[in-house]
Amino acid sequence: MERDLIEYIAKSLVDDPGQVDVSVIEGERSTILELRVAGEDIGKVIGKHGRIAKAMRTVLQAASAKSGKHTVLEILD
Repeated sequence: MERDLIEYIAKSLVDDPGQVDVSVIEGERSTILELRVAGEDIGKVIGKHGRIAKAMRTVLQAASAKSGKHTVLEILD
């Protein structure tokens, strides 16, 4: 569910939604979501001073609170 949420948000922000890729790394107590976008769209997902990235992480934490696992979003270039 969290993967789909981040993918949906990222695809709505970027110019090239076909390049959006979210991979999931499951751990015992945490989940890591790695977000990859096209090089020219990286600024759109991070935002000025990281505001959009911070907002995406906040929404992700709220969505994953139900499962009781800690979820981390990493934006890779």
